[in-house]
Amino acid sequence: MGFDLNGLLDARRGEGSELHARHMNHQVPRVLHAIGFDRVYERAEGAYFYDSAGNRYLDFLAGFGVFGVGRNHPVVRRALHDVLNAELADMVQMDTPLLSGLLAERLLSKAPALDRVYFCNSGTEAVEAALKFARYATGRRRIIYCKHAYHGLTAGSLSVNGAEEFRRGFGPLLSDSCIPFADLEALERELRRGDVAAFVIEPIQGKGVHVPPPGFLADAQRLLHDDGALLICDEVQTGVGRTGRFFAYEHEGVDPDIVTVAKALSGGFVPIGATLTKGPIFEKVYSSMDRMLVHDSTFGGNAMAMAAGLASLAVIEDEGLVDNAERTGKALRWALQEMVDRYELLVEVRGRGLMVGLEFGKPHSLKLRGAWNVLQAARQGLFAQMVVGPLFQRHRILTQVAGDHMDVIKLLPPLIVGDDEAQWFLDAFGDIMDDAHRGTGLMWDFGRTLVKQAFAP
Repeated sequence: MGFDLNGLLDARRGEGSELHARHMNHQVPRVLHAIGFDRVYERAEGAYFYDSAGNRYLDFLAGFGVFGVGRNHPVVRRALHDVLNAELADMVQMDTPLLSGLLAERLLSKAPALDRVYFCNSGTEAVEAALKFARYATGRRRIIYCKHAYHGLTAGSLSVNGAEEFRRGFGPLLSDSCIPFADLEALERELRRGDVAAFVIEPIQGKGVHVPPPGFLADAQRLLHDDGALLICDEVQTGVGRTGRFFAYEHEGVDPDIVTVAKALSGGFVPIGATLTKGPIFEKVYSSMDRMLVHDSTFGGNAMAMAAGLASLAVIEDEGLVDNAERTGKALRWALQEMVDRYELLVEVRGRGLMVGLEFGKPHSLKLRGAWNVLQAARQGLFAQMVVGPLFQRHRILTQVAGDHMDVIKLLPPLIVGDDEAQWFLDAFGDIMDDAHRGTGLMWDFGRTLVKQAFAP
């Protein structure tokens, strides 16, 4: 009698795919099977995880950026055990818990120009708060966002999501306006209409790993402030050390009005999101006692999430992970950049810190061009998936494409990786590129199989 988690896991081991197919999103197991990612994982540690056969895999995806401090970090685990053992009076709702105040204090110490923090449960919730706060603080309704932007999938966040594949069929959405990424003239045209509350932008765009040109964010902030509008930097993926600075906007020398953060702040354990703002914005939204709960979340600020956040920040500082992301990322990008001249299918390496994009493009040689055209005719972006597949199956490195219909791979390893992990990736990537440039062999066979499976009913 009672609940035995370990017994349940042992009794039902290996049934995950079947249960998902029957009771959850049935397309997930189909896709995993089609791309050869259908494995049963048993445990994880640091930058590695292990399947049921005992094989070790190198994680260059980090749960889409969640595992900044690596998987199952002992400091974060101990903090969570401490919270459980303390038997705190959590989520009383009508109280001011110490842990959330402490985490707010620590976060704001990393962003000296910001004054207040709202805690929630995810990146998309942090963006929802940012949009609401900007509208209320400015008295205006319209938000400007960028083509290919990704800010989350709830209704408000989806309204500023620049990827059509996520928006399709979920309208009508809010009447916000899209401009090309890092297009200052387009932003200025929109501001002339006089109704813009804010411009929301990822300091490095996740879909495709696009970095704005030097000076763009500073020029954009100047235009926005001249118009009375706000700058929102979405740091859900780029923040907490990912780019070699604690926040990616620090590379640009700007002080945003609102910043959103999530993912790596969780330590890989407890969902968390945070919206950081300048004081006057918060003071307008929460302008009186009867507006105390005008924007709130039942689970926001819960003790487990706050402890995970505090522990993660301690690990990042104690282990020098921001500096490590800068150093290791620079060395990795430099080595990959040298491959651009060697491989005609690799056209660009871009990014900052340990957020790296590898873009592939049409080759000039006749032998390779024919195979490339066949793949592009079937579905744009298949070549990038052809690289991701063998990296995983042949070299046990987990990566993923940087967006739908684009031949870009995004590398997001945990911030703890060093020279050994970087070299493992470089050796594996070179092997895959060598295979691809032979124009025949296992890689192109994988591509043909993938086309058949992707279009199977």
